Amino acid sequence: MSPTDKRNRPVILITGASSGLGAGMAKEFAKRGYDLALSARRIEQVNELKADIEKIAPEARIETARLDVTEYASVFDVFNEFRNSFGKIDRIIINAGIGKGAPIGKGAFETNLTLMNTNLIAAMAQSEAAMEIFRDQNEGHLVMMSSITAMRGMRSAMTAYATSKAAVSALAEGIRADMLRKPKINVSTIYPGYISTEINQGLPKSKTPFIIDAEKGCKLLVKAIERKPAKAYVPYWPWALIGFLMRTLPLSWVSRII
Repeated sequence: MSPTDKRNRPVILITGASSGLGAGMAKEFAKRGYDLALSARRIEQVNELKADIEKIAPEARIETARLDVTEYASVFDVFNEFRNSFGKIDRIIINAGIGKGAPIGKGAFETNLTLMNTNLIAAMAQSEAAMEIFRDQNEGHLVMMSSITAMRGMRSAMTAYATSKAAVSALAEGIRADMLRKPKINVSTIYPGYISTEINQGLPKSKTPFIIDAEKGCKLLVKAIERKPAKAYVPYWPWALIGFLMRTLPLSWVSRII
């Protein structure tokens, strides 16, 4: 590959890339010929990931930055620093998030507030920063990582999490509506089913039906994202059907499904 070809490699920015789906997708995208801008709070783990990726995709250019997405001003700074460093950003994956919630009314407001700030308000900040870049470039691909739980209100410790994911799905759809007349700017909402990561480690199988391993899940996620769909369930089967059932069945039945 010539230096010119290398400079033309597509650039992907992934937040929350220190572990889980973010790290797995980074590896898959690197194998497919992308350069990477990786960020997370745990910068040591991001740099370890960079070293791992350089072994499997030595031609990839990888830049890293520490980013706590709840430090909202830093989101804009880091995104713009990445853009200035690479000269462009082709795709931004809003992946940073947490899954630890608590039942409403059980005295854990601060826990749920932290979750909502991380999963929703920080996603708004990332969307703002991303779309400023894409509007200026007049092209780009915004990817919002939602969840199958966004289909319906969830009970117990999942209530705040499902709420945050339903809200970011609506956020992505609103941005997509704004971009309908800008065909070079795409917005995708991704609804993963259960994929084995640290966020669901230790949960009983009854609470994680149809779970698949992280490597397979990340390959399917990358394949779906590369199609630039408006929406995608990953894996498509059985989660497209389950998503439909969750939206249409009585709430008492939904609680038995997921």
